[in-house]
Amino acid sequence: MGKLIVLEGTDGTGKSTQFGLLSQQLETQGTPFRRLRFPRYDQPSSALIRLYLEGAFGTDPSAVNAYAASTFYAVDRCASYLQDWRADYEAGTLILCDRYTTSNAYHQGGKVDAAERETFFQWLYDLEFSRMALPKPDLVLLLDMPLSLSVELMRRREADTHTHADIHERDLTYLARCRETARQAAAFYGWQVIDCARDGRLRTVEDIHREIAAAVAPLIEL
Repeated sequence: MGKLIVLEGTDGTGKSTQFGLLSQQLETQGTPFRRLRFPRYDQPSSALIRLYLEGAFGTDPSAVNAYAASTFYAVDRCASYLQDWRADYEAGTLILCDRYTTSNAYHQGGKVDAAERETFFQWLYDLEFSRMALPKPDLVLLLDMPLSLSVELMRRREADTHTHADIHERDLTYLARCRETARQAAAFYGWQVIDCARDGRLRTVEDIHREIAAAVAPLIEL
């Protein structure tokens, strides 16, 4: 089997930038790998995700409960695995994921009361890894950033790209719960947390990348 490395982060943490930098480094070093991004918005298997994020089921994220919404995303990942990358993974290829099953833990787990989250985490693990038989990650790196800084970066990105926030990105209370839940999930599942800010100030993109590369190095030759 191959190795599966996942880069996670709540909205506005610079995850896409870091995923791009890590991918570029792997390419430069000549390391064979497959690059995956979830959800796959351009595929039929993401239809319910798109309806959900566009507000078709309600503009409050909690209009669809954590268990139902999690299945929307899980089905898309299962379809991707069965249709696209199972053979590569089973042949020993390194798989690098921008989000994975781990995203459900905090994006949907934030809808669950804190005292019940570990029950949700256990259910999610069983759903995606046991019932759907998706591969378990060898390493999950969670980018963490104070909410005030991540919101500032999100709004700047929207202005630069002329895009509009989805129902998750517009709800600051929801985003705060997601950050809290992400750290709880990291402790529960054993993810590695990458702090993107120190003493209230953002670290440089290059500094964060160096920490990510060092975390990945034991699994591959960088």
